[in-house]
Amino acid sequence: MATGKRMDVTVRGGGVFGLACAFVLARRGAKVRLIEVARIGAGASGGHVGALAPHVPEQWNPKKQFQLESLLMAEAFWADVAAVGGGDPGYARLGRIQPLADDAAVARAQARAAGAAVHWLDQAVWQVVPVAGFGAFAPVSPTGLVVHDTLSARANPRRAGAALVAALRALGAEVVMGEAAEEGAVIHATGAAGLAALSGALGRPVGGGIKGQSALLCHDAGAVPQIYADGVHIVPHADGTVAIGSTSERVFDAPDTVDAQLESLITQACALCPALAGAEVVDRWAGLRPRARSRAPMLGPWPGRPGHFIANGGFKIGFGMAPKVAEVMADLVLAGRDAIPAGFRVEDSL
Repeated sequence: MATGKRMDVTVRGGGVFGLACAFVLARRGAKVRLIEVARIGAGASGGHVGALAPHVPEQWNPKKQFQLESLLMAEAFWADVAAVGGGDPGYARLGRIQPLADDAAVARAQARAAGAAVHWLDQAVWQVVPVAGFGAFAPVSPTGLVVHDTLSARANPRRAGAALVAALRALGAEVVMGEAAEEGAVIHATGAAGLAALSGALGRPVGGGIKGQSALLCHDAGAVPQIYADGVHIVPHADGTVAIGSTSERVFDAPDTVDAQLESLITQACALCPALAGAEVVDRWAGLRPRARSRAPMLGPWPGRPGHFIANGGFKIGFGMAPKVAEVMADLVLAGRDAIPAGFRVEDSL
C-alpha cells in the first residue's frame, strides 16, 4: 500500500481489537503505528476472563457464522502471535461445560446438538454427557448432565495483550504509549470511549459502555474445560489461576470500582464449582465493555470521514471475534475489499 507517508496505517486503541488489527496489518507488510493513550488493555481487554465461546448453534445468522469462523481461526492466530513475538497469550482450546438444570434444559440442549452438526460441521461438537466424566473441576448439575462443546477456548487477556505488543515490535511496528501523530489510514479501536466519541460526532447514540466486574482466584485446575451457567463464566488459566466473571451493569456509580455485586458473583461461582471453595481472590477488576446498538461488532468506514475506520463493539465476545475482525479490517484498509457481514456495519448501529 503506497501512501507516500512513513506509516501506512495508524491504529488507535491498545485493546484486543486494535492490537489484533495492527498485528495482521503488520504481518501483511504494512507500516503500522499503534497509539494507546492510557495503557495496553486499559478497557475491557484488561480484565481476567478471556472466554472464547460460541453462541448457541440455533437460529443461525451472519453474526454466529462470523464468530464460528473467528473461533476456528484462533488457534493459528494466537500461535502466530507467540511465534513472532515470543510471548505466551495463554490460548488453549479446551472446550466448555454447562450444567443442565432440568429435563426441559436437557431437551433444548439435545435439540441444539443437531444445529451444531449442521453449522459446525465436523470442526467441533456440542453434546449432552454426564458431568461425572469431568473430574474434580466440574460444576454442580441437578440432572447429572452437562452440555460439552469442543469449540470454546480461552486466552489470558493481559498476557495476550502483552504477547501482541511483543509481536508488533518484532515486526517493526511502532507502539506508542501516549499521544502521537496519525499517518495513513486510521483505524479507531477505542472501546467504550470511542463509541461515545462516535455518537457525539454523528449526533446520535451508536452504543455505549456496559460495566463488568471479574475476579481472579488462585487455584490450579489444570488443562480442563471452562464452565458457564446462569451468566457466570469460570475460566481456568494456565498460570494457576481461575477467572470468575462477569457482571453486566447498565446503571452504575463508577465504571472502574468493584463492589458487592462482584462478591456475590464469586459466591455464586464457588457454589457452582465446589472445587473453588476457599480459593484466595488475588485480583479484582471492573471496567467498561463496548456494546454497539446492533449488539454485533461495529466495523467499517467512519461515515463522512474519509480514510478513517471503526473497529469497535466487541462487548463480551471481543477476544473470540478478534482474529476475524483483524482480517476483515486489513482486507478493507489495505485492499479495499469489503467482507463485512450484514449487521456489522457502522450504519447498522445508527
